[in-house]
Amino acid sequence: MKTPSPADLSVFLSIAQHLNLSRAAVDLGLTPSALSHSLRILENRLGVRLFNRTTRSVALTEAGERLYLRLRPAFRDIEDALEDLNSFRDKPSGSLRITAGRQACELVLLPIISQFLQLYPDIRLELVESDAFVDVVAGGFDAGVRFGNRLEADMVSLAIGPNMRSVVVGAPSLFERHAVPQKPEDLHGIPCIRHRFPSGSIYHWEFERGAIAQEIEVSGPLTLGDVSLMLGPAIEGLGLAYVFEDMVTGYLADGRLKQVLADWCPYYPGLHLYYPGRRHPPTALKAFIEFARSARQMRAP
Repeated sequence: MKTPSPADLSVFLSIAQHLNLSRAAVDLGLTPSALSHSLRILENRLGVRLFNRTTRSVALTEAGERLYLRLRPAFRDIEDALEDLNSFRDKPSGSLRITAGRQACELVLLPIISQFLQLYPDIRLELVESDAFVDVVAGGFDAGVRFGNRLEADMVSLAIGPNMRSVVVGAPSLFERHAVPQKPEDLHGIPCIRHRFPSGSIYHWEFERGAIAQEIEVSGPLTLGDVSLMLGPAIEGLGLAYVFEDMVTGYLADGRLKQVLADWCPYYPGLHLYYPGRRHPPTALKAFIEFARSARQMRAP
């Protein structure tokens, strides 16, 4: 068996991370056909099939899974060794991949990123929008951003945004047809706009007052996968919406929406940057961590 080259193994690792030939080809700067050819050569050299491939999916075989688990730490050590060279540069450089949900991007992250990249023009940052919870290591990301600070093992968390809360809002026209809810249970008699997660599950509206916590499975004529799309239908009076307070400040001020159940909607930990707890984070990530921490301190009252 001819020993595969590091370039051959890089092709394998990229496909294993993305489980998508097109995305792996973009990552490596190759055409999909060239990538498929390289993969066939690698599997022929090793004498085992590494992926099960159809026209719609790519999945690791048992042999491929074992190879990936052995190779990924070794290549990470190589990446860390090359990353150490950045400490000799005048300014941080390199690439940075971050995953975050759409609301996280719009409410907090994009303004921070714009300022960060102006300060560090040698850093190239890719922001991948996804409302699904993403394993940053398996997905090939340097970091992720999400609400709250509950973490998996070996992850570090940094608050980059203020405490936030979600609020229940509806149009005045809706309350001409339905009574204003006084407690969460009253939502069962009012049409609501539901939110479906990427996983397929429906979000149950969460409420808390003092020591009492409740989850309400609301119903209504419309279910959406993007919280920001709820505002239009809510303003038209189709149903109540449960959205981030920052999204509706203007609509509450001009009277197009009315907030209800305010005493059942407490603040909770806002956006957190989370990343693997390695001893030496990449230089670009370290710079972003410090910038995000400083930006939050400047915004604090």
